[in-house]
Order: sequence, then C-alpha cells, then structure tokens
Amino acid sequence: MLTAINPKLPMRNKAITQDYYVDKLGFTMLADYGDYLILAKDEVEIHFFEFKELDPKSNYGQVYIRVKAIEKIYQSFIHHGVEIHPNGHLEKKPWQQKEFALLDPDFNLLTFGEAM
Repeated sequence: MLTAINPKLPMRNKAITQDYYVDKLGFTMLADYGDYLILAKDEVEIHFFEFKELDPKSNYGQVYIRVKAIEKIYQSFIHHGVEIHPNGHLEKKPWQQKEFALLDPDFNLLTFGEAM
C-alpha cells in the first residue's frame, strides 16, 4: 500500500535552500543531516540532497503540489517577495486546474495547482 510521496530535489547550498523554503515559502525544518535536508509545509514534505556541481540551467527537477486556496497562497508568496516564474503566473488551465509556478534558487520547478 502506497501512503505518500516525498520528492528529492538537488541543492547547491544548504543555507540558501533553507532560507528560500523556510523564510519565503513558509516551510519548516524537519531534519538536517548535513548534506541532506527534509522540509515540510502542511501535508507536503520535500527532501533535498547536496549537489554542489549542479548547473541550475540544466536542472530538470520538478514537483507538482496540489493546494487549497491557491489565490491566497499565490498572494502570500508575492507578499514575501517570491519571484513567480515568468511563464507561470496564476491562471486557469484547460485541464481544469488553476496553476502557478516558480523556480527555487537551484531552478527546481515548483508548480502549484488547485482543481477548479
């Protein structure tokens, strides 16, 4: 029986990743194992592994996060200075989702979506 999925994303710098996810996106620290972080917000848990040699421009890390109250989350991120992806502003999609997207400091793509 499957019970959850926790994506693992690369990070070049633990302090920068932690600052972005905790201070800007509102995640909390669950664990710090030096070169491995576990962060959570509400029911979502994301793991990060150190990859100092990562070239952000060639990073294909992506996560789709289902949410409730997407407009409120979107406005909260903007209020906290989170840069929304230039092609990822909040909009209704043909697949019956409202979505927006952002890139973290290592260019992991985070897409947030809510069913319409």
